[in-house]
Amino acid sequence: MRKILDYPLSALYLIHFGLTLLIFHVAQVIAFNVFGSEAHRRVVNALNFSLTFGMYLTGARIVLENRAVLPHHRPVIFVANHQSQFDIAAVYWFMRKYRPRFVSKIELAKGVPSISYNLRKSGAALIDRKDGKQAISEIARLGKLIQEEKSSAIIFPEGTRTASGIMKPFVSGGVATLLKRAPGALVVPVAIDGTGTFNPKGIFPLRSFSTLRWTILPGIEPAGRKVDEVLAEAQEAIRSQLTLPLS
Repeated sequence: MRKILDYPLSALYLIHFGLTLLIFHVAQVIAFNVFGSEAHRRVVNALNFSLTFGMYLTGARIVLENRAVLPHHRPVIFVANHQSQFDIAAVYWFMRKYRPRFVSKIELAKGVPSISYNLRKSGAALIDRKDGKQAISEIARLGKLIQEEKSSAIIFPEGTRTASGIMKPFVSGGVATLLKRAPGALVVPVAIDGTGTFNPKGIFPLRSFSTLRWTILPGIEPAGRKVDEVLAEAQEAIRSQLTLPLS
């Protein structure tokens, strides 16, 4: 019965998803150009709220859990596993108080309503994976920005999605560059669970009545430690929160 419901409920959510991107794209353009960056950020908050809780239309159970005491007086680097494109809106919404910006591949900066515009205007690090020098420069710029603002960055150190829930090793380069330019940052692991099996066949159909969970774990102080050690600890903390992938 659930598999039958996957199709109409997926269609309902994807209609909501598409309309949300279109409506909020226009709202972002107006907010940024007429009212400025703070108004634009508030519109982006609302965009990600809509994308996240719209998943209730599929019967999803959405769990956002904070187990950390997060500072407001220093930058934060959120490091998360990456299972699906559906990870991102909830991560942003959950972290919105910390003015998060993503480390993202540069291809997403064009062609996607709302998403591309926000990446270009928010100060996200848009990296060209074929150009290492450019990638380092962009991440360094973001590190400097979050250090100055005492804001946050979100990075997926696996570098790609792993829908199975079995994580790839975390790559330290991006986090190392952020920490070099934001030496005051706290590293905070975020465990994302269930989104990979939410869309096992791609964008359609989605798996209805899924449990989707985002958990902020206690921060890791990086001062005086090797980045590889910090990331290994972060990855192990995330891994301990993940359920076994569904067959």
